Amino acid sequence: LREGEVSKMAGADGDDSLYPIAVLIDELRNEDVQLRLNSIKKLSTIALALGVERTRTELLPFLTDTIYDEDEVLLALAEQLGNFTMLVGGPEYVHCLLPPLESLATVEETVVRDKAVESLRKISQEHSPVDLEVHFEPLVKRLASGDWFTSRTSACGLFSVCYPRVSSTVKAEIRQHFRTLCSDDTPMVRRAAASKLGEFAKVLELEYVKSDIISLFTALASDEQDSVRLLAVEACVSIATLLPQEDLETLVMPTLRQAAEDKSWRVRYMVADKFSELQKAVGPEITKNDLVPAFQNLLKDCEAEVRAAAANKVKEFCENLPEDNREQIIMTHILPCVKELVSDTNQHVKSALASVIMGLSTILGKDNTIEHLLPLFLAQLKDECPEVRLNIISNLDCVNEVIGIRQLSQSLLPAIVELAEDAKWRVRLAIIEYMPLLAGQLGVEFFDEKLNTLCMAWLIDHVYAIREAATCNLMKLVEKFGAEWAQNTIVPKVLGMANDPNYLHRMTTLFCINALSKACGQEITTKQMLPVVLKMSNDQVANVRFNVAKSLQKIGPILDSNALQTEVKPVLEKLASDTDMDVKYFAQEAISVLALA
Repeated sequence: LREGEVSKMAGADGDDSLYPIAVLIDELRNEDVQLRLNSIKKLSTIALALGVERTRTELLPFLTDTIYDEDEVLLALAEQLGNFTMLVGGPEYVHCLLPPLESLATVEETVVRDKAVESLRKISQEHSPVDLEVHFEPLVKRLASGDWFTSRTSACGLFSVCYPRVSSTVKAEIRQHFRTLCSDDTPMVRRAAASKLGEFAKVLELEYVKSDIISLFTALASDEQDSVRLLAVEACVSIATLLPQEDLETLVMPTLRQAAEDKSWRVRYMVADKFSELQKAVGPEITKNDLVPAFQNLLKDCEAEVRAAAANKVKEFCENLPEDNREQIIMTHILPCVKELVSDTNQHVKSALASVIMGLSTILGKDNTIEHLLPLFLAQLKDECPEVRLNIISNLDCVNEVIGIRQLSQSLLPAIVELAEDAKWRVRLAIIEYMPLLAGQLGVEFFDEKLNTLCMAWLIDHVYAIREAATCNLMKLVEKFGAEWAQNTIVPKVLGMANDPNYLHRMTTLFCINALSKACGQEITTKQMLPVVLKMSNDQVANVRFNVAKSLQKIGPILDSNALQTEVKPVLEKLASDTDMDVKYFAQEAISVLALA
């Protein structure tokens, strides 16, 4: 595929089938990035047409030589090569893909390197153990001892895929290379090594986990860079699951205790974020002795981000505590911290807690919930931050199972009303979405007395998304409470809006009818809703008239054929000759869909 090769391929011997390939290869040299990108994406087509031998001997060297391009082209190339095994002749020749991927694994752009490593990991599985030692492992060594940090970071992701299938001598070399990278001068390399430490530990024999990995873990967890230390916390979960219980206390816990009290909040945040996984990995005894005090400290941390991450884990942590003394640990150690967080100065912390605190009621049971948790829920329902109130309301079902929602109803109502009228429309939208759930839990009498007017007020909100959600909400309420309730409570109010001076509210009537007709059934739709829709066909506003046509199309299948022929058809025919184009269009569409022509 050197100069002149293209024209030769294009059919000097009269073989026109190779012409498109020549064009594609020309495109690979084109100045336009988009053309080069397209050509790379069609690389498998080129390879198929060239056949496996020419792909190996011509296309791959050509690609390896021309790896100086825009990042997006290189990214596409790195991805394509991962799927090239069969195109070079199957697993037997898969090592031919290593040179271009090796070059891509050393470029400056991180996403390209990561994609090249991903493809290398993929094709490593297709190497035989012999090829792995002869071709793949030397590549890993070259990357690991490269001059540039880019190649050394890429090497970190390749150790674990070749280690299990090589001889013990090569294994020893791989472990040595990994050790070297863990103490590399460049923080980026140590960071890459720390991020792969857990993964590498999983493929090592237990004796080497104890002799090699623990010392590397301890060193990385004490690194001068907090970005390295926090990645060591992630590795801690994998390492702890690999070790026998009796070794955890001496080999892992000193480092974990140190991380939980690290001077950098990012490291403490990582401990809080991984707390449930750490808890499962170290088992109940260490949890009781070590993790409970550590968790208390994280809940009281001076940084809000750490407190929020720990608050998020409260329910999970409590669920995973050993059952024999779970309640005592929660009541004595965890609940006092939770009580403080309810009045935290940071709204993200309060919001994080509110999203999980309700789950404690199922763990602590009815009496404890009423005595200890209920006051906290009530305080959060009065919080000045809407997200906190919303998170409590959205998790009410947990409490309802344990104590029944009536205990909360008096405080619930003001909170719901405030959220329903919140200045931020997204907050109003969120509370609407919980209304059917609340209605089911509070019962029809409470709903009619306290919440019905709210649901109707949303129908005339100035934000369309709220009106739309309110319409959908009514449909769900009718499904929950039944058609008779709808006929007495909802339908008259909805139909009353048909005479509203604001055309947007008149249109909302039509949207509600569309949504409610199916749930209300044929009789209510024919006797109460249809006359209102037909009357609105004379509306002054074209938008209302064409929505009448759409509504008739929607409710048509629910009506009996007599009503369709005698009442609906004449109105649609009149609208089909309306002066407004849109009204005509939707009327004609309704006539054809309902087969009234």
